Amino acid sequence: MPWLLLGLGSFSHLVQGKSDSPWLAGLLLLAFNSLYISVVFRAFDERKRRSPTTLALIGALALVTGIVSIGFGESWLAFIPLLSLAAGSVLRGRRLVVALVSFSGAGAAIGVFEGDAGTGASIGYSTFISGLVTAMILSLAENINELRSTRQELARSAVEQERLRFSRDLHDLLGHTLSVIVVKSEAARRIAPRDFDLALAQVADIEAVGRQALTEIREAVTGYREGSLTAELDGARDVLTAAGVEPLVRQSGPPLPPHAEALLGWVVREAATNVVRHAGATRCEIDIRVTPDRARMDIADNGGGAQDGPPGSGLKGLAERLAAAGGSLEAGPEPRKGFRVRAELPIDGAEGPGDEREQREPRGDEVPVVGQGAGR
Repeated sequence: MPWLLLGLGSFSHLVQGKSDSPWLAGLLLLAFNSLYISVVFRAFDERKRRSPTTLALIGALALVTGIVSIGFGESWLAFIPLLSLAAGSVLRGRRLVVALVSFSGAGAAIGVFEGDAGTGASIGYSTFISGLVTAMILSLAENINELRSTRQELARSAVEQERLRFSRDLHDLLGHTLSVIVVKSEAARRIAPRDFDLALAQVADIEAVGRQALTEIREAVTGYREGSLTAELDGARDVLTAAGVEPLVRQSGPPLPPHAEALLGWVVREAATNVVRHAGATRCEIDIRVTPDRARMDIADNGGGAQDGPPGSGLKGLAERLAAAGGSLEAGPEPRKGFRVRAELPIDGAEGPGDEREQREPRGDEVPVVGQGAGR
């Protein structure tokens, strides 16, 4: 807006009565100022800046500028750079280039016509520079604002991702841990009248599970927890056996990289927890097959209950984890009886064949003992 002070020369020319048509000159001066203000205020509204009305206002401003520059002499030539400045505030890209070249060329021609070659060169140069510098400054300001908004959006996204990670970790950790504690507490209560020492062993297991849960929750809070498939399989065998479910585990193929182990460990933990809590099964099979480029895990039970809780937790969280790593998770009832969870995950860098291992656990109130055999 302060650049309108460049028009004081024409205003002085009008006040001093040097204009042949003062009323017409005054109306044109008012029209120019009004159009100029209308255009530059649109520079700060993206929708208005790109609207056809803005182009119409610039066209009207160019017409008024041409009339006053040609009709009232050299003191009115300062309006040509102001026209370019207004155009630079709202135009970008090809439209800006066309406007600057057109206004600069026309301004130089009018300057030569009203004065001499020096005047024409001065008007043409100032017209081009005023529009170009204005556009560059405002474009820089727009980019800074956009970067600031992007940074804020990234910060919000990071907070949401961390909140989602923590909620999934907490759900999986506490759901499994509480299920283990409940199952072992029930086992201790049943065993206590017959074998007090064995019941005390179950209570010791409950204490160990609680301490491990505290450690895992601390690691989940700090974001440093990485699960182990072997540890989760051991935990699943333990909790399934304590709940009266016979576990059968088969593994074949090369060893898994740590990240794939962690993801499949989450699947084992959640699926085993759901079998204990919802399935009402007597048998649960965990089949893990690994190839050099892909791993597949199937967890099936012979129960009759649904395995997942409300939508938005449990298996849905696992599906999100696997999808982020390029994998997939499918879960649903078997055709005849039971429920199956299938997880597939791409892996890189796995080498060497592995053996299929089958592990069975005793049922009932016996102390968990792992028996292993090898075969294909």
